[in-house]
Amino acid sequence: MLQQVMTAPGVIEFREIETPVPKAGEVLVKIQKIGICGSDIHVYHGKHPFTKYPVTQGHEVSGEIEALGEGVTGFSLGQKVTIQPQVVCGECYPCRHGKYNLCESLKVMGFQTTGVASHYFAVDAKKVTLLPEDMSLDEGAMIEPLAVAVHAIRRAGDVAGQKIAVLGAGPIGILVAQAAKGLGAQSVLITDVSDVRLEKAKECGVDFCVNTKEKNFGEALLEAFGPDKADVIYDCAGNNVTMGQAIQYARKGSTIILVAVFADMGNLDLAVLNDHELDLNTSMMYRNEDYVKAIELVDGKKVKLAPMISKHFPFREYLKAYEYIEANRETTMKVIIDVQE
Repeated sequence: MLQQVMTAPGVIEFREIETPVPKAGEVLVKIQKIGICGSDIHVYHGKHPFTKYPVTQGHEVSGEIEALGEGVTGFSLGQKVTIQPQVVCGECYPCRHGKYNLCESLKVMGFQTTGVASHYFAVDAKKVTLLPEDMSLDEGAMIEPLAVAVHAIRRAGDVAGQKIAVLGAGPIGILVAQAAKGLGAQSVLITDVSDVRLEKAKECGVDFCVNTKEKNFGEALLEAFGPDKADVIYDCAGNNVTMGQAIQYARKGSTIILVAVFADMGNLDLAVLNDHELDLNTSMMYRNEDYVKAIELVDGKKVKLAPMISKHFPFREYLKAYEYIEANRETTMKVIIDVQE
């Protein structure tokens, strides 16, 4: 079979290797679709701090069960599945207490260990999650980023009936906004400096879409939600400007959750954070229950994934996919690799 390997930043090769045979407790998945995310792009640029080369990429994935290893039950050949890419120790304090997404020795497929970018991938059956039969394989490859969004929303507890603000209308930001609505939020505001991205958010059903180049975030909060502003603000942009806006304009005593990865050291007004008794929280990846809920939201038509898919590329054109993203940064949301060309 073919396996993708990024041998250096911006350099991709394809290797012919033996198709794996699933061991006891493993499932062999015929990989169908792979999504490219922002972290993959960091690897492409050589700017991911925790990835070494060569590395086989791929962690947003859908496929079909090709074979079952000894002792595996609950699956049938041909079923649609996705794969949870976390590799954890199961022994550290977070793992022992159900927070394996915070494993002290966490590895993620496609970054610190082999990713799924190959025709077939053998994986521990515990990491395999069934997809509904009527769910498209494209949608299945986007369950992973949607699970990120679900986990982020749940970090604030039950958001039913609440007013939610999201800073940043990239793929994760729009998914966070949709997940909030899907989990019962009364209304959602999303901001960005790109009209193109805001139009995409509007297409996905977000209530208020505001360009903060044209309108101050504080004004946007008041217009959307009134004097009580937002109950929770999610920063999905991850920079000093957006986090500064969140701290400055949040309702006193409310919650801010950082979802994005901060690229640089933060320079934030912690005096205001303290004076306004704001809860500043964070979110890291997901757990199995977030995958299950993400699938339920898509299956229940509460989250739209199809509008967020910008373009497909054949497996052999993996590098062209990155080049396309680079050339169309503002207009590109999610690019999908078709593995079985």
